[in-house]
Amino acid sequence: MNASRLWTIARLDLTQRIRTVAWYVLLGVFALILVGTTALSFLSFSGQEDSGPGVYSVVVLITLLLVVLVSPTLSGNSINGDRDAATLAALQVTQATTTEIVLGKFLAAWLTGLAFAAVAVPFLVIATLGGGVEPPTVLASTAILVLETGVVAALGTAISGVLSRPLFSVAATYLVVAALTLGSPIAFGLIGSSITSERVDRYQAAEYDVDGAPICKDGVTRCASTPEDWVCSEWETTVSPIMRFDYVWWILAANPFVILADATPGGFDDQGYPEDLFSGVKSTVRQAQIAPELVSSYSECQEPEADGPTPEDIVASTVPSWFVGLGGQIVLAALLLWWAIMRTRTPARRLPPGTRIA
Repeated sequence: MNASRLWTIARLDLTQRIRTVAWYVLLGVFALILVGTTALSFLSFSGQEDSGPGVYSVVVLITLLLVVLVSPTLSGNSINGDRDAATLAALQVTQATTTEIVLGKFLAAWLTGLAFAAVAVPFLVIATLGGGVEPPTVLASTAILVLETGVVAALGTAISGVLSRPLFSVAATYLVVAALTLGSPIAFGLIGSSITSERVDRYQAAEYDVDGAPICKDGVTRCASTPEDWVCSEWETTVSPIMRFDYVWWILAANPFVILADATPGGFDDQGYPEDLFSGVKSTVRQAQIAPELVSSYSECQEPEADGPTPEDIVASTVPSWFVGLGGQIVLAALLLWWAIMRTRTPARRLPPGTRIA
């Protein structure tokens, strides 16, 4: 593989994109959306001492959302679109190998996606002015944003090489991206709710007199503030099904937004509650790892137990999964790119009917 030929192919592809007016229109729309998002985020987090972490997390997540929405359109027809325009054959008769052609177009699609992400840089800088944004948060979120942009670009480029029709390849790319972003939480909810266990709930009620005051045990005259001195009835037991999302929490590991939130160090306040969206998403997803209690007891004649674990405690007691999801995405993208290289290689043994070769 020759780096010079690889960059030449990528540069040619980038030049074609930059010449179009639609490119600059999309960048302008992207910037306008981020202007509104940043302004609204500052208003939403204005009650916090440091609004920076909350605003920064919102801008990064919105940037990833917009990149995921735009990239399939820009990369989903990069190979078969050139075949339809009769420009792919001109590349195939040069010294450039099929691998260089496919990877060059992937590099161009990746850089195109990063150009949209670069539009968000001024708004991320503005978010840091709110204070409280830590350098590890910036580094981790930037790295994951760059990698996820590359994954989406690789999926679009590969599918455009596997499928012969540009319209179908763009649609297929959107379907794959939708499966990762929307399909994973839907599958998590449906499969998790279909797996149930029996939960036993035990309840003991206190006995009250005609005035509504609790009845005290023998020998106790005043017990309004001491539940352990109340007279209680027999324990009542009920059995009900409970959904087991702890069996399927790993489905969410492939979601790009979960990967971004799980890999980025977030912040928690003094009470252990999230200060930004990264921590909020992370603690919510990590909560699914914890198995529910199958036996629960509550008695009015006992002091109530302390509150459950805070979101910060949940994150500290569970395991991260972002590297598994990101690794799976990279493996999927690599396999599809290899398939695209096999489909684009010349001379071709078989081509789909109606495929243009020159």
